[in-house]
Amino acid sequence: MISRVSDSFDSQTMMQTFEAKLTSVEHGRVEITAPILVGSKQQHGFAHAALTFALGDSAAGYAALSTMAPEYEVLTSEMKINLLAPGRTGPLRAVGTVEKSGKRLVIVRADIFDGNEKIAILQGTMIPVKR
Repeated sequence: MISRVSDSFDSQTMMQTFEAKLTSVEHGRVEITAPILVGSKQQHGFAHAALTFALGDSAAGYAALSTMAPEYEVLTSEMKINLLAPGRTGPLRAVGTVEKSGKRLVIVRADIFDGNEKIAILQGTMIPVKR
């Protein structure tokens, strides 16, 4: 399961662009960290919401993948984000978890942190897709 998640993560060019690292993989839980690069800031100098969303979506998606049978991949069906505070210094840390896993839908959550401060909450639905 760890190598499956790791191999998939390593092939994601978006995560490479953000210099994101997969820092923890457990059944139903994944952590990803990334610095706030000059190219991922918005006009006020904070982390762009796109960075926050991408990290949360990926962490939640890989948490879902970690619970699926080997013949399945995962796709995001829908995802909602609440931005609580700006990412200021980084690195950002996304903690994705599976809230409920079913045959057709996996309900996921991701919390995004800048240091110890929670800056965003994501909740969404992932779907298993046969390879």
